[in-house]
Amino acid sequence: MRLSFWDVVRVGGAGLRTRPLRVFLSALGIAIGIAAMVSVVGISTSSRAQLDRELAALGTNLLTAGPGKSFFGDDSHLPDTAEAMVARIGSVTDVSATGRVTTARVYRTDRIPDAESGGIAVLAARPDLPATVGMTVRDGTWLTAPDYPTVVLGSRAATLLGMGAGVGLNVWLGNRWFTVVGILDPVPLVPELDSAALIGWPVAVTALGFDGHPTTIYSRARDDAVTAVAGVLAAAANPSAPNEVQVSRPSDALAARQATDEAFVGLLVGLGAVALLVGGVGVANTMVISVLERRPEIGLRRSLGATRGQIRVQFLAESLLLSALGGLGGIGLGSAVTLVYAFSRDWPTVVPVWALAGGLAATLVIGAVAGLYPAMRAARLSPTEALSS
Repeated sequence: MRLSFWDVVRVGGAGLRTRPLRVFLSALGIAIGIAAMVSVVGISTSSRAQLDRELAALGTNLLTAGPGKSFFGDDSHLPDTAEAMVARIGSVTDVSATGRVTTARVYRTDRIPDAESGGIAVLAARPDLPATVGMTVRDGTWLTAPDYPTVVLGSRAATLLGMGAGVGLNVWLGNRWFTVVGILDPVPLVPELDSAALIGWPVAVTALGFDGHPTTIYSRARDDAVTAVAGVLAAAANPSAPNEVQVSRPSDALAARQATDEAFVGLLVGLGAVALLVGGVGVANTMVISVLERRPEIGLRRSLGATRGQIRVQFLAESLLLSALGGLGGIGLGSAVTLVYAFSRDWPTVVPVWALAGGLAATLVIGAVAGLYPAMRAARLSPTEALSS
């Protein structure tokens, strides 16, 4: 008599139900491996989706130009006309700049030693800087009166100064008091602004001895002309020495960070594969023991007319079912881990279909390989040898 597909599933399932604890522990090994692989791929994909969301909101068309090194290795500087020259590029839509005020440091009070600046940079800033770089003010306002001693603090600078809600308070900046009028949100594309105290360009020149040379020029280009603008930006910023200008695209740094994360993903997926292999060994061990314990059952089935092929299919089906249970559990667990982690980081939850299908396929392959030897061993038992044991 030939067994149908559902007969094979029913007979294989009956064999698993007789040893629930052993089946659970064996399936758990498979589940852990699959859960590790699915969660790692899911978290990585969710992170990439979040990065795409950030770049879509911030734009990938921001370019920066700053001074590099001269031919002799000395520090160079951008000319005063650099900002105006960059604005003349036809495909540039927005331009702004900051200038480092090297003569000033910022402190919470005038009682703090000069050496304890906390690494906070003092930058002169143009009024249109927020619109150009895409930054927002968390509390207060931007520099609406650039001629007066007011300051806007980056998010990290405010934390270092202990002024998370310090709008209206004063800081000691350049040996005089400046009033905090705003605190910024983090700026993903320009993280150096997070650790900066930004003041108006005019007050930096008149009160702090700022030389007026911009140290970073920020420009927005049309999306279809970013590469072309990047190619001429150095020559526009410093026509007499374009080789002394460093041009960069901040969104490339975020993409590079994602590429670095993907290297760790490969490592973690490898660890998940090792766990899956260990789970497969557990399944093989369970099935070998099952054959040894069920020799009388095998002998009885053989004496009642079951063929070697049917015995082989029965034990192979048990192994596949055992692995499939672990695989389905691992897929569910890995998806749940991805969901919880992405929700905690306010990311979109993305679990690729190929990861789910690949995880289930891997479990079936593991089950087939792990159950092949025990199934063949069970099929080789003769009825008299099995019943006499």
